[in-house]
Amino acid sequence: MFRLLHSRATRRPLRTGAAALLTALVLTATGGIVPAAAQAPATEAAASTLVKTAQNVTAPAQLPVNHGDTVNWAVSYTNAATGGPAPAVITDPLTGAGTAQTYVPGSLAVPPGWTPAWSTDGTTFTGTDQGAATRAVRATHPAARAGGTSLAANLLPPVQPTVQSTGGDGFTPVLHRTAAGDVEAWNIYHHAALNAPQVVCSNLSTGQPCSGGPWPRPLNTTPGPLGSGATGNIGSTLTPQYVLDPGRPGIVYYPAVTAADLGVGCLDLATRANCGFFALRAVGGSPSSANGMAGLVAEGGNLYGVASTGQVLCLGIASRTPCAGQPFAPVVRPNHDLPGATGALYLGGMTTADGKVFASSAPQASGSTTAGPPELGCFDPVQSAVCAGWQGAHPAAPTASHYTYNAFTSYNTSGEANGVCSAVSSGASPLTTCFGIDGSPLAPPATGLASTGAGVLVFNPEVVATAADRRSYFPVWGGPIAGATLCYSWTNAQPCAGFPAVATHANVNGGATRDYGYTYDTTTRCLIALGDAGVLFSLDPATGTSPCVHSGAAVTLKPSAFYCDGAPGHVQGYTTARLEGIDLAHVNLAASAVSVTDPDGTVLASPVLTPTGSVDLTGISATAHPSITVTVQLVLTNAGDFTADNHPALVAGYQGDAPQICVRTVVAANCAVTQVTDTATGTDSTGSFTSNAADLAVAPGAQCQPAVTVNKEICTVANAHACGPDGSGPWAKQSPVGLLQLLGTAYWRITVTNTGPVPVTGVTVNDSVTPACRAAAGTFALPVGATRQIYCNSFLLALPLKNTASATFSAANAPPHTPATTSAPSSAVACSLLCILVRESSV
Repeated sequence: MFRLLHSRATRRPLRTGAAALLTALVLTATGGIVPAAAQAPATEAAASTLVKTAQNVTAPAQLPVNHGDTVNWAVSYTNAATGGPAPAVITDPLTGAGTAQTYVPGSLAVPPGWTPAWSTDGTTFTGTDQGAATRAVRATHPAARAGGTSLAANLLPPVQPTVQSTGGDGFTPVLHRTAAGDVEAWNIYHHAALNAPQVVCSNLSTGQPCSGGPWPRPLNTTPGPLGSGATGNIGSTLTPQYVLDPGRPGIVYYPAVTAADLGVGCLDLATRANCGFFALRAVGGSPSSANGMAGLVAEGGNLYGVASTGQVLCLGIASRTPCAGQPFAPVVRPNHDLPGATGALYLGGMTTADGKVFASSAPQASGSTTAGPPELGCFDPVQSAVCAGWQGAHPAAPTASHYTYNAFTSYNTSGEANGVCSAVSSGASPLTTCFGIDGSPLAPPATGLASTGAGVLVFNPEVVATAADRRSYFPVWGGPIAGATLCYSWTNAQPCAGFPAVATHANVNGGATRDYGYTYDTTTRCLIALGDAGVLFSLDPATGTSPCVHSGAAVTLKPSAFYCDGAPGHVQGYTTARLEGIDLAHVNLAASAVSVTDPDGTVLASPVLTPTGSVDLTGISATAHPSITVTVQLVLTNAGDFTADNHPALVAGYQGDAPQICVRTVVAANCAVTQVTDTATGTDSTGSFTSNAADLAVAPGAQCQPAVTVNKEICTVANAHACGPDGSGPWAKQSPVGLLQLLGTAYWRITVTNTGPVPVTGVTVNDSVTPACRAAAGTFALPVGATRQIYCNSFLLALPLKNTASATFSAANAPPHTPATTSAPSSAVACSLLCILVRESSV
């Protein structure tokens, strides 16, 4: 049973004061507040419902609102569907947009999982905020669920081998989870020319290229959407290493070379756009030329690279500005640094350990100013200099015929970094040389690389740390190996148990993968791999088999993000997380795992996935933990549930009020605006539905107050025709002495003029001395600037007589119960022979 839920704030009394919380007011079509007792009782609903409320943001709890006030319109959506997930659309036309009220740019708020849209004509919607020109807003959900108080993320299907549409020379994939729940693998081709298309996105959730193609696309220094064709101006390095910005979700930094500079390129995965280039030093120079670079690695909030001159380059991540004093002095011998060879490829890699930055360099005779064996060097970020114990780079191989593509961190059995290594290649099997962090010799790990064969190339390993083990997975190819993975357990100081000594990939491209790099997906516990063959594939980190028959998903649930009316009390507590759309007979529940964490990664619970595929979340306090992430890691026995028409998902929910969509407007300063209104509509699997109309009266401010003047006069002749509506008068504030003798008839004229900014209604004349004047006036309305004259007379029994009149009136369409206004009085005097005794009045 689903109930029509109103915000709890609607059942609280109004509060005043600038510090008061916004109070949600459920408004009827006539603008009244619906008391709780009068609201509809909870009943079974055949259709979903919308309840419209409004809050005066400028003056919380004040009604009516004033001209210029900001109003927050909130619509609560209760999904009463009884079936599975289905599309839902909520549309909110801004009544009187551009005249009575104006949309506040950036104010549209939608619940998590919903997509906002804006329209300037009320019909055509776009995903970009249209600013003050907005006439209607919309929120859509592709798979809305009953109740609306849950979030879902699709389980990632086992990643099958995917050949890129370009067949490009892929390097290490970068994983990105979209707002819609899809998992994307991004790849930048290595050693690509400046103008060449080189960035590719693959949707692992669908097994297809990402939207936004065709792929690949070029990279550019100017921020903005990715271009197309050979229009780039950034070249890529030989062994690129990528860093995700810890403070900017979806931002990845990569080593970049332009025609003028070495530096850091920026790619925004969420918006599919370039986000800049940050130059660190100019290319060129002599006798050693900055032609290319290695990197990037992150340490202490900075990004580090090494130029082909051996110099250390540095960029602050948060500020995106070069570090003070960089480029720093060389820590390794230059390689591929001949003058005039801009774009020549740096041969080596980088890593970090114990707060220090390490780099390898292979200065081969062909292309380098000085040839020699591969070296390892160390940079101390604290001292901005070569590390103690590393004065003079340390040789990583005996002769200049060796070369290296890597530098990797060594760990002790406790998982602590204790040194740096490089596996170098030559005409024999790879040779691994290691040094301690202090520069002293360190015994190399028995990784098995030494027995892989002559000509085998080794690339930087992916390090995977779990509670039970810390492992490095080495990509190798060349010589007798067309592509393979080696796994070494630092915890056990030996090759990984259960993992082949050399795990080839016969199921992927016939085994020809030519592995370059892996990225570990902590959600599915799979390695996502890419290599020289341009084939994207997955690898089981426990067994080395491909594809990795795992799945998983993570849902971050922040209940307060579902509400936008500013009122408290919407959330009661977490409920459950559950698997949906998957046959649990196809899941190895014993080998699967669930974790619930805080945003900082602190584990709150590790509940068991029940045989029904659910997890109890009620023991976690929504007050103490206002946001949680539920992660399931599944080991599958069968992948048949993942089809084009079926998308298994993880759904996590909470108990609370119906979610809200909000938009803010500013009430126009036009005094003619006396009311603003808002009504929303929606459609979902239950049909179409409409909210109540929320009407807010607009109180006239000081600049919009009605104003009327009254001028009371007496006719200066004793002629009824001359003193009537068609007569010529004349008229004065005082009759001539002797006109009326001692007794006589006085003819009066009362002129009422609307001198204010708004029309007035209900105008009546107040004249206690001459009731005939009040009766002659009756009740009337006056537009702005209009005048009405009332003619009346009275027989005077006593003279002299001072007659005073005023007018009472209201602003047209004034809010109900607004008190009427009375004008200033105006008087005229009927004189006799005794007028000289009366003080004349000019009022």
